[in-house]
Amino acid sequence: MELIELYDCIGLQAEMVKKLNDVGKQIRLHLLEPYLEKLMNAATAKQAYEALQALLEEDPDHSKMLYCQLECARRIFDRYQEKHISEAIYTDTMKCFPRFIEECRKKNGRMFFDRGWWTYRQISMSIFRIGELEYERKQREGECVIGIHIPSDANLSKEAVDASLRQAERFFQAYDISWTDKKYTCNSWLLSPMLKKLLPENSNILSFQKRFDLVQEDKEDREYIEWLFQVPSDTRYKDLPVKTSLQKKARNLLLHGENIGSAYGIIKVR
Repeated sequence: MELIELYDCIGLQAEMVKKLNDVGKQIRLHLLEPYLEKLMNAATAKQAYEALQALLEEDPDHSKMLYCQLECARRIFDRYQEKHISEAIYTDTMKCFPRFIEECRKKNGRMFFDRGWWTYRQISMSIFRIGELEYERKQREGECVIGIHIPSDANLSKEAVDASLRQAERFFQAYDISWTDKKYTCNSWLLSPMLKKLLPENSNILSFQKRFDLVQEDKEDREYIEWLFQVPSDTRYKDLPVKTSLQKKARNLLLHGENIGSAYGIIKVR
């Protein structure tokens, strides 16, 4: 797969394609080979990202980092094929790049790449998008678990989530049998018990919550502000935009000194 094919495959925004074409004429990939190889290895990806970030210090919009990570995404396609992972899962997984860039545009009013600290997980085959949800092979307190992440465009209806979980179980059985029978976990504001006060009983979010036994709650966590309102995290509460009933209720909660927070849960035995 060539880079231009990858851009088309994942629907990368034309503005970003133009930027990357310009970067491609400047960057010397052969000098970065050791970092790229380590970025594609789950055991070394985090350290490689940090080292590459320091090396690419003259990169204000992180276009060089984006170029490097998409080059890794291009190369990792062959590993997907070697392991007989479907092209649909590959494409859906790598579509995180245009999704994050669009989220960045909504939040900041312009397009740039602000999620390199996260996407090394996708290009090192730690995270896979399977149906509506993302699944990450990870460790928590010394135990191997499969962490569930909820993309911003996910359909959380019961039917869609059921289908995703079934597909994920089959995927891990076929891809890496050592990851079968692991706990499925989730750490998210969408598991916060406070949402029961803000959402109707038939809410898809509450239906999703009911799948988990909550283990830990963080009542002070405010990371959700960025995701729920699509604004910079330091936005004043009174300036938070409200287009949905949940946004309106959440802003009102914050203005009155309360908070949604987040929670960590383990999926109930199905």
